[in-house]
Amino acid sequence: MSGSRRILKHVVVMGVSATGKTTVAEELAEELGCEFIEGDALHPASNIAKMSEGVPLTDEDRWPWLQAIADLVAAKAAQGTSTVVTCSALKRSYRDVLRGAAPTFFVHLEAPFSVLEQRMQLRTKHFMPTGLLKSQFDTLEPLDDDESGAVIDVTPPIDEVVEESVNAVRVHYTE
Repeated sequence: MSGSRRILKHVVVMGVSATGKTTVAEELAEELGCEFIEGDALHPASNIAKMSEGVPLTDEDRWPWLQAIADLVAAKAAQGTSTVVTCSALKRSYRDVLRGAAPTFFVHLEAPFSVLEQRMQLRTKHFMPTGLLKSQFDTLEPLDDDESGAVIDVTPPIDEVVEESVNAVRVHYTE
């Protein structure tokens, strides 16, 4: 066995709804050899019910969900498993919870409201109604300069978005 050690990677693919978090994260995980975790799958049923009814989540609603994601990432890190997680991570305080589980690189997917609103109107298999997109934009706190991450425009074709995301993560983990 060589003297090189595998570096654990923990990536959160973040952003408002309809940015393609799941698609990008699945491909990113495959490309990087990480385990993919769908953050939405960890929402309590009460959160999904609220969002399905068009009711924005409060911080109080989000804390248990964020902690469930952080706990799972911490467990994976303890097992030596690298992860790519989807999570809107709209506020710095939410990202702080996720960062508390393991050192994390954030891939912030973004696009103009009009582009994402149109995408949401075309979706048929998602619990998040189009009406909640505005509340997500209102809540969103972009990555601060001291946060480890990259902002990726999702208006190009998906293969370009994935390539740019993979490159950003690779650069971060080789610096």
